[in-house]
Amino acid sequence: MGRKVTVATCALNQWALDFEGNLQRILKSIEIAKHKGARYRLGPELEICGYGCWDHYYESDTLLHSLQVLAALLESPVTQDIICDVGMPIMHRNVRYNCRVIFLNGKILLIRPKMALANEGNYRELRWFTPWSRSRQTEEYFLPRMIQDLTEQESVPFGDAVLSTRDTCIGSEVCEELWTPHSPHVDMGLDGVEIFTNASGSHHVLRKAHARVDLVTTATTKNGGIYLLANQKGCDGDRLYYDGCALIAMNGGIFAQGSQFSLDDVEVLTATLDLEDVRSYRAEISSRNLAASRVSPYPRVKVDFALSRDEDLLEPLSEPVEWKYHSPAEEISLGPACWLWDFLRRSQQAGFFLPLSGGVDSGATACLVYSMCHQVCEAVKHGSQEVLADVRTIVNQTSYTPQDPRELCSRILTTCYMASENSSRETCNRAGDLAQQIGSHHIGLNIDPAVKAIMGIFSLVTGKSPAFSAHGGSSRESLALQNVQARVRMVIAYLFAQLSLWSRGAPGRLLVLGSANVDESLLGYLTKYDCSSADINPIGGVSKTDLRAFVQLCMERFRLPALQSILVAPATAELEPLAHGRVSQTDEEDMGVTYAELSVYGRLRKIAKMGPYSMFCKLLYVWKDVCTPRQVADKVKRFFSKYSVNRHKMTTLTPAYHAESYSPDDNRFDLRPFLYNTRWPWQFRCIETQVNQAKMVFLPVKCLLREYQLISLEGREAF
Repeated sequence: MGRKVTVATCALNQWALDFEGNLQRILKSIEIAKHKGARYRLGPELEICGYGCWDHYYESDTLLHSLQVLAALLESPVTQDIICDVGMPIMHRNVRYNCRVIFLNGKILLIRPKMALANEGNYRELRWFTPWSRSRQTEEYFLPRMIQDLTEQESVPFGDAVLSTRDTCIGSEVCEELWTPHSPHVDMGLDGVEIFTNASGSHHVLRKAHARVDLVTTATTKNGGIYLLANQKGCDGDRLYYDGCALIAMNGGIFAQGSQFSLDDVEVLTATLDLEDVRSYRAEISSRNLAASRVSPYPRVKVDFALSRDEDLLEPLSEPVEWKYHSPAEEISLGPACWLWDFLRRSQQAGFFLPLSGGVDSGATACLVYSMCHQVCEAVKHGSQEVLADVRTIVNQTSYTPQDPRELCSRILTTCYMASENSSRETCNRAGDLAQQIGSHHIGLNIDPAVKAIMGIFSLVTGKSPAFSAHGGSSRESLALQNVQARVRMVIAYLFAQLSLWSRGAPGRLLVLGSANVDESLLGYLTKYDCSSADINPIGGVSKTDLRAFVQLCMERFRLPALQSILVAPATAELEPLAHGRVSQTDEEDMGVTYAELSVYGRLRKIAKMGPYSMFCKLLYVWKDVCTPRQVADKVKRFFSKYSVNRHKMTTLTPAYHAESYSPDDNRFDLRPFLYNTRWPWQFRCIETQVNQAKMVFLPVKCLLREYQLISLEGREAF
C-alpha cells in the first residue's frame, strides 16, 4: 500500500501582465515537477497574471487573459497526470476574488478563494479583491464557456473546501492566511488534512526570512503535517523584490529549501515524504486529538487520484535540512542586485549610469551593480541559458559569454565623477580607485561652467550675486548655490545616460541610478531634482548603518581595497567651499542628527507608529543614561520639524528597492500628508509639559550618542 508522496512547490519570476511569459514559466515548472516524480505541483499567488497588476485587476482584460492562460494550461499535455494548483483572479457573481484553481487531467477540482487579504504596508488587496468570508462553505461556480468547452464541466465547487484523494487530504491557504492569528491550517489539520499548501506573493524585507520560516515550522510542530510554500521571485514591475524562499516542511522540520535570491526564472523544489510519519506524529499529541474530535468538518472534494504509488517500499525519502540564512549585509548584496538585473533586462536598456561621488552611498550602489555582474557570471557558469540570452541582448553581442564580473561591469556600468570648485582631491581619487577596481567605464568632468552660466542668468536678470555663507552670504543664498550644483548634476547625468553610448558608437541608452539612502530620505536631506532623482534607486530602502556593513562585506568578498578609504571618510555633499583645500561640510553636521539617531527615529515613527509625543516618552526612558529630558525633547522636536518641512520631497522620490520597514516611500508604503504645520504646536507643547514636570534625576553628562548605544533599537524586536 502506497504511503510515500512526492510533492513539488516552486518560486517563479513572474511579471505583471506578461501572460505569455508567465504561461511558459508555469508550464516549465510543471514539467520539472513531473520529471522529479511529483504528483502535486503548487505555484505562487496570482502567478497567471503576476502579483503586481495593482489597478489592472479592475480591468476585464486581466480576467479574460487569465482565463485564456488557464485554458492553455488545461489543454496542455504537460499538465496531465499531476494535480496542478495555480493562482489567478476570478470574478464570481460580479465580485473579484484572489483564487487558487486546482485541476487534474483537464478537469477543475476546486476554486479556492483567499479568505484573509493582505492590506498593510505595501499590500492593498482589499482595494481589488473581496475576501471569502463563508468558512467551510462552498457554492457552484458556473464556468465561462471557453472553459466549459475544454473541461466539459458546467460548474465546479467554489469556496472553502479541501481535496480528498485516494491516499491523503490536501488543504490550501494563501499567503496572508499563514500570518493571521487563527490560520486555516489549524482547523484543517484538526479535520485530518495532512498536506497544507501556501501560495504566496511575499516580498523581501531585510531580516524577514526568519519570520516566514518560523511560521511554517511552528505550524507543523504544533499540528503535524506536510507544508508546502510557494512564492513569487524577482521584480515583477515595481519597487518590490519577491524573494522566493520556497520550502517544504514536515512535523516542524525543513525538508527542502529554495534560494532566497537567484537569477533563475524557474525554481522547483520536491520532497518525498512518508504520510505515516505525519500520522504517527499526530497520534501522540493528546491535546491535538481532543481538539480534533470537536472540530467542524470541511467540505471534501473527492479526487480519484493518489499522490503515492502502489509500489513505493524502496523509494528513498527526503532527509531534513537546516535552513541557511543570509546576514543582512549578504541580503543587501544579493536582493537589490537581482532587482537591478530584472529591471535592466525587462526595460531593454543597455546598462546603468551612476554619478559616483566617492562616498559610501554611491560607492555602495556601484558595488551592487558589481555584485549583479558577479551573479550573472555565476549563473552563466552554471549553465543558465536564460541569463546568457539576456546578457547578450543587453550588450548587443550574440556571441558574448561573460566570464569576469569586472569585464562585464565595464560594458554595462558607466560611472561619472562630477567635480566642482568645492570638490576635494580625496573624493575624486576615491571614486576613480573604486571605478578602476570594479571595472566600470569611468568619466571625470567639471560642472563649474554650467553652474556659472546658470548663476550668470540669475545675476543678469536680478542684478544680484548670491554668495556662500563662508563668503559672507546668508543661509538662503548658500542653500540656493548648493542646490544649483546638485541639480546641474542631475541634468548632466541624464544627458550622459542618453548619449554616452552614442558617443562611443554603441547602441542603446542607460538607466540612471540614484543613491540616496533611507535615512537621508526620511529627513529630506537631499535636493529635490538633484542626483537623488533617477530612474531607480537600489539603496533607497537601506539604512546608512546597514549600507556600511554591506560595503565592508564587499571590500572583503570582492577584494575591493578602495572601499576602505570610502568607509573611513566622513560623509559629505561637498557643496560648500573648501577650507584650505579640505572638506568643510559633513552630512551629520548639516542635518544636526546622526545616522544612528535617524534609524531610531525612523523605526519609532513608522514601525512603532509614534508621533512626536510618544517618541519623546519612549526615548526619555531609552536614552535616560545619556540625555537629559531637555536634550531628548530638543532632538525629537528637531527631527519632526525637519521631517515635516521636507516631507514634500517624498512625493518625487525615485522608485527605490523596498528593503526596510521604516521606508518613507510616499508612493504606496508610507501614506502621509506632505503639507504639515511644521511647528507642531499642540504636540510640542505636550512634550514641554512633560519636560517641566520631569522628576527624574539625570547626571549632567554631555549627550554623546554612539551607534553601539543604539543597537538595542535595531529591528522590530525592540518594540
